[in-house]
Amino acid sequence: MKKSAIFISLAATGVLAYPGMDRALAEIQARDDFRLETRSTALFGDVAGVVVTPVGEDIKGILQGNSATADSSTYSPPGPLGSSSCAKDPLCRWYWIVQDMQGKFTDQNGCTDSARGAIRQGFHDAATWDTSSSYGGADGSLLLSDELSRPENKGLDPIGTTTKAWFETYKQYGVTMADIIQTGAIVATVSCPGGPRIRAFVGRKDDSRAGPEGKLPLPFQDAQYLINLFQAKTFSASDLVALVGAHTASKQFFVDPARAGAPQDSTPSVWDTRFYAETLSSTNDSSIFTFQSDKNLATYPSTRGQWAAFADPQGGQGQWGPAFAQAYFRMSMLGLNNMQNLTEITRVIPLPR
Repeated sequence: MKKSAIFISLAATGVLAYPGMDRALAEIQARDDFRLETRSTALFGDVAGVVVTPVGEDIKGILQGNSATADSSTYSPPGPLGSSSCAKDPLCRWYWIVQDMQGKFTDQNGCTDSARGAIRQGFHDAATWDTSSSYGGADGSLLLSDELSRPENKGLDPIGTTTKAWFETYKQYGVTMADIIQTGAIVATVSCPGGPRIRAFVGRKDDSRAGPEGKLPLPFQDAQYLINLFQAKTFSASDLVALVGAHTASKQFFVDPARAGAPQDSTPSVWDTRFYAETLSSTNDSSIFTFQSDKNLATYPSTRGQWAAFADPQGGQGQWGPAFAQAYFRMSMLGLNNMQNLTEITRVIPLPR
C-alpha cells in the first residue's frame, strides 16, 4: 500500500512529540486497512426536500460539504438590550446574550469549566435524535424535561443551572432554550484558544418532551457500536472521530471518581490536537484520563486512519478544525424541520482566540 503523506512528513521532521506516539502511528501505518474516511453529505429534515429560502440553501450547502467555519465579519449593536433600536434588529439580542456567555467561558488560561460544560451540553441535547426518531434533537429538552437525571448526563447540572438562568433572563426577547444551548456550545468552542468559529443559526423550536433514550454514546462502548450509533444520526466514521476531539477540552469526573477532574489531554483549556496523539500513547497511569471508547476508536480499522491524521503534529490541527466545525454544525441541526426559516447570527459569535 502507498504510504500516507502524514507519515512521510513525520519521518522527515522527526516531530513525534509524545511518549509512545511514534510506535502507535507506525503500527497504524503498517496495517493494510489504513485509510481516511470521508465526511457525511446526508440531508435530513426540511432541507432534504425542496428548498425555497436562501437560508435553507446555505444550511443545505454546509450539510453537503461547504465550509461551516465563519469568516471574520463582526457586528456592533445599535443600542443596549431592551432599547427600541435593539428590538428592531434580531442580531442585537444575540449580541448581548453572547457577551454574557463569553464572560463565563473565558479566563486567563483559556476556556473554563463552564465552557467545557456548554460544549458537552450542546452534544447531549442534540444527540437524542437519529433517523428512526419522530422527535428529539436540538430542541432544548435536555433542560426542559427530566433528561438531566439520566446517567449519561451526569455532571451537566452546573452548566444546566447557568443555562436555565440565561433562558429566564432572555426568553422575554423571544429566544428559545434550544437556541441558547446550541449558541452556547458554539461560543464555548471558539472561547477555547484554537477553537473554530462555527456558523450559527437560531429559530429552533423547544420541546419539553424528554428525548428518546439510548441515543447517546457511553465511555466504554466499542468502536463499531459507536460508528453505527452515529451513522444513524447521519455522521460518517470520519465525522465521529472529528466530534470526539472535543475531549481536548474535557475533564472526567464520574467514569473514575478516584481521578475526578483529570483532563483528557494535557492542555484542557486549549483547543488543540494533543488529545488525538495522547490517546494513542495513554496508559491511564499519567495525569490525563482516556476513555476506553476513545482508545477503541483510535485503533479501529475504520477510524484509525482519520485519528492518525488528526494526531499528526504537522498538519493535524489544520485538518481537524474545519472537520470539527462541519460535524458540529450538523449536530446542531439534528431533529430540526424548520431549517429553511432559521436566522443566521454568525456575526455576533466571537472571533477565534
